[in-house]
Amino acid sequence: MNSEQSTAPERGDFIREIVAADLREGRVKGVITRFPPEPNGYLHIGHAKAICIDFGVARDFGGRTNLRFDDTNPVKEEQEFIDGIEADVRWLGFDWGKHLYFASNYFDQLYEWAVYLINAGKAYVDDLTADEIREHRGTLTDPGRNSPYRDRSTAENLDLFERMRAGEFPDGARVLRAKIDMAAPNINLRDPVMYRILHASHPRTGDKWCIYPTYDYAHGQSDAIEGITHSLCTLEFEIHRPLYDWFIENLPVPARPHQWEFARLNITYTVLSKRVLKRLVDEHYVRGWDDPRMPTIAGLRRRGFPASGIRDFVTEVGVAKADSTVEMAMFEHVIRDVLNRKALRRFAVLSPLKVVIENYPEGQTEEMDVPNSPENPDAGTRHVEFGRELWIEREDFMEEPLPKFFRLAPGREVRLRSAYFITCKDVVKNSAGEVVELRCTYDPATRGGDSPDGRKPKATLHWLSAANAVLAEVRLYDYLFTRPDPGADGDLFADVNPASETVLQGCMLEPALAATPIGETVQFERLGYFCPDLDSSPERLVFNRTLTLKDGWAKAQARG
Repeated sequence: MNSEQSTAPERGDFIREIVAADLREGRVKGVITRFPPEPNGYLHIGHAKAICIDFGVARDFGGRTNLRFDDTNPVKEEQEFIDGIEADVRWLGFDWGKHLYFASNYFDQLYEWAVYLINAGKAYVDDLTADEIREHRGTLTDPGRNSPYRDRSTAENLDLFERMRAGEFPDGARVLRAKIDMAAPNINLRDPVMYRILHASHPRTGDKWCIYPTYDYAHGQSDAIEGITHSLCTLEFEIHRPLYDWFIENLPVPARPHQWEFARLNITYTVLSKRVLKRLVDEHYVRGWDDPRMPTIAGLRRRGFPASGIRDFVTEVGVAKADSTVEMAMFEHVIRDVLNRKALRRFAVLSPLKVVIENYPEGQTEEMDVPNSPENPDAGTRHVEFGRELWIEREDFMEEPLPKFFRLAPGREVRLRSAYFITCKDVVKNSAGEVVELRCTYDPATRGGDSPDGRKPKATLHWLSAANAVLAEVRLYDYLFTRPDPGADGDLFADVNPASETVLQGCMLEPALAATPIGETVQFERLGYFCPDLDSSPERLVFNRTLTLKDGWAKAQARG
């Protein structure tokens, strides 16, 4: 792609303006970005923003994006996480083609460059412990102190570094540090660690190495090796940029990438920290990384959030320079907007109450024509069986109705969606006084849900034929944390919501729902959006509630 072809997209942001200017003014000939996750956990919604930006910017300017795993810590890395990350990126709608890389691909080159810095007098082997290095580093207001090993000769540093690589020393005995400036205002420039000793087998390099590069050292050089033009990352890395640039400037790298930072994503009622998410998994607050309560991409997918909705949300949030917190209600609003347009409607009864229509012929059934989506006539209709015995929601009946309760009650007529008008005539209770059945009559003249005499009941209920409804387990989800700012009082885990999951047994579903594929979200009329869980099978149907129908964000925006 040449500079004459380069134009910013219609909806721009400061990153795209930078890229367009770089192309226009000839600083780069094409655009290559990268998404560089660590394979030590699953990606979360914050990573989804980074993915959309990394891949979206390259796409908008005719470039490409590399997927590069930062696999520099073999103790925490697993193939499960690599596979999960690849699946997440693809599910979001992006592809890296043949450009899949690992930082471990470059271990030999990174080692050679570390030797280059030692020979240039810009790196040294330090014997201080991690705690001593931390103490010598100083504070934001006080400068650091030089290590007593800082002035070792080049020959001694080369010898020790080679012996570190050969495995002579135990973990933590020595490190290699860049020699920059212990009085630098930016603490990251106070002789940062480049290599540490770690006697651990690596998933890709096996036992070849027992020293591994740090992220700060490996990242920029990996960018340079791959010819990355725009290294895009979140704001917490802004203070690391001078170090990124120092390595680039002091090594004979084949390219000169530049780092640009954008605001990270923060959302109320959740925590986007891989460390915290790992604790939630390890301490069994949730069932795994893909638990539907988790803000991981795998969890959101399992819960039924569509990939297009997540991409729309990232677009809506935009690319800013300053961190801010987005309301969870806004995220849910964007997802509802997508689901409202695409999700087919189905009948489900989560808390069933039996209805017997006494004047409906025994043994008779009918096929009612029910719209798949009232807002989209092109979605067509489906047939739902109607018979003498039905299920309705228990909360749609009240024996002694409160004011403004217009649903079914003794002597009251209601409409059954796309079927008939029915009137409650009698209530059947068990020995404990609980309502177990309603005896009703129907008006045959109201088939399809309309009355020839123009009467209009104040309530319309959904229903299911008791004869062919299918049994299911339904899981309802609430926020994983009880407050919008988890941990604000000091103990984040004290804010975990004990009622974040409610499991309902004995729910009744429309038979067609048994064939709903994993990954497809439908609307249970009047109840919300639901999708089959990974645990679901033909023998045991399990559905997750993705979201309720209520949209608090839209109402708040309407109020202004």
